[in-house]
Amino acid sequence: MNRSITSLMLSSALLLGGAATAQAAMPDEATLYMNPECGCCHEYARLLEERGVAVTVIDDVEVGKIKQQVGLPYGKGSCHTTLMGDYAIEGHVPFEAIETLFKQRLNVGGIGLAGMPIGTPGMPGPKQGDWEVYQFTDQEPMPFMTL
Repeated sequence: MNRSITSLMLSSALLLGGAATAQAAMPDEATLYMNPECGCCHEYARLLEERGVAVTVIDDVEVGKIKQQVGLPYGKGSCHTTLMGDYAIEGHVPFEAIETLFKQRLNVGGIGLAGMPIGTPGMPGPKQGDWEVYQFTDQEPMPFMTL
């Protein structure tokens, strides 16, 4: 092979490898704990599945106990808690924040978005204001990112 074709093939391989690495940021599997009556939780799970994450939905446990086990800060909860990789994801956290968490591999228990803000994944309507995503460990919240 001549030098320019070899160089082109090597460049293409590096670009494709980089794309695969960027796509591999989120885990392939997640477990979402929710109350059985909540439709927006199913929508969040569906949207995760569209991103290539196989989601197991569990709706027959006391969700409050799950939140306590993962060290969720008091008053920062939402309608569901998702376990992905080594992290807990609380509520309707935008996927950009989840991808950032897995790229940075922070030493935290997880991230969350309190309440059920309109316009977040799984919640209908247009975005209204900034979303303050927090990180937490052992029930202590700290700012993570604003979207």
